[in-house]
Amino acid sequence: MKKTIRLWCAALAAVALTALTALSVSSPASAATLTEVTNFGTNPSNLRMHLYVPDRVAPRPGILVVVHYCTGSGPAMHTGTQFASLADQYGYIVIYPSVTRSSKCFDVYSAQALRRGGGSDPVGIMSMVDYVRARYPVDSARIFATGTSSGAMMTNVLLGLYPDVFAGGAAFAGVPFGCFATTGGSEWNSECANGQIIRTPQQWGDLVRNAYPGYNGPRPRMQIWHGTNDDTLRYPNFGEQVKQWTNLHGLSQTPTFTDSPQAGYTRTRYGSSGGNAPVEAISMQGVSHNLPVDAAQAVRFFGLNVTNPTPSPTATSSPSPTVSPSPTVSPSPTVSPTVGPTTPPPSPTVPPGAGCQIRYEVNAWNTGLTASVTITNTGSTAVNGWSLAFTLPAGQSITNGWNATYSPTSGAVTARNVSYNGTIAPKTSTTIGFQANHSGNTDRPASFTLNGMFCSIN
Repeated sequence: MKKTIRLWCAALAAVALTALTALSVSSPASAATLTEVTNFGTNPSNLRMHLYVPDRVAPRPGILVVVHYCTGSGPAMHTGTQFASLADQYGYIVIYPSVTRSSKCFDVYSAQALRRGGGSDPVGIMSMVDYVRARYPVDSARIFATGTSSGAMMTNVLLGLYPDVFAGGAAFAGVPFGCFATTGGSEWNSECANGQIIRTPQQWGDLVRNAYPGYNGPRPRMQIWHGTNDDTLRYPNFGEQVKQWTNLHGLSQTPTFTDSPQAGYTRTRYGSSGGNAPVEAISMQGVSHNLPVDAAQAVRFFGLNVTNPTPSPTATSSPSPTVSPSPTVSPSPTVSPTVGPTTPPPSPTVPPGAGCQIRYEVNAWNTGLTASVTITNTGSTAVNGWSLAFTLPAGQSITNGWNATYSPTSGAVTARNVSYNGTIAPKTSTTIGFQANHSGNTDRPASFTLNGMFCSIN
């Protein structure tokens, strides 16, 4: 088990940017300096706290808790991400918790950590939030959490346990609340890491609701980021997080809005088409666990991108929160489009000099699989508008897809291009993919046709 944890930590450490040693003192944070705070309150798992207060703080500043990856630290997240520099611009306050246990992984697995007020890391992090609220006139409606890998898991946990505190979160390469639960003190859940824990939206939502029984208030907004090639916390965890948070918000699994904020990224929004949607999910095609952390998009999603902060107020002895709605935000990222019938585009034609090749890669587990399909135009003429036809083996049924629309979900399937990948230039490729259930047969389709033309299979 120790070897497994070491290997896991080594894999998760790949997300680290450069980690630098931060200034450490025992007094409250001074402006524009990363400062260690001690004796900040109840701290059952001996976390460390670093605080960043910018030179110019908003009149009612928000708080952003930035949670590190395994083997990382708060100071490493401070120097390796842009959350502090954005705080300089927008005037919010940043808390960086650090784990002191040997793995440097956050506790997202114990029964204590998965129950409100149960103990361990979430209680220590809440003490940090309360420490800041007692000393600055924080806007209690603008408290957020974000993190990468182990920190993304903790983001899910914090929002699940303290929906009355956190207004939203952004999870970069994480897993749903409760997915990593273990018994016997183990820090590692291989089933969850491998994307093998598949539940219904209701089951995922119930895990969160049961962690804070009796709570009937609003749930935090959630932004979810994941790479399709994540081999540490595998890609099915992306869809499972979407299920959990859409269920908690009482939303359909069908996105309200889909777009592509940049090449290879698919962003979906649920419950609203605007930038303040309750759930926003960004699928990153071909990206591994070492995904880029887009701090600006997270801050935009939170509504912390408020300009013209006023000079830093004098620290006060008690919080003076005000509730103000988050500002409206600019257009946001998109997530994998959901599978389902759509109105077909005009029938594409096969140009002269056309040819195609398919590379089909499967990652399967006990009842599910993900398939990555790379379509290469081997001809001399661009393909403008395409449909890829194939027959899924018996027992396979698509549940989620990205970079194409799929209809129907089993049997003879047609995948059609979406708005941003309709043209495949000569000698270039585009990659699509889907998640599917299976009943034991995980084979690939026997053949593929692109706009009616048979493709070779690599």
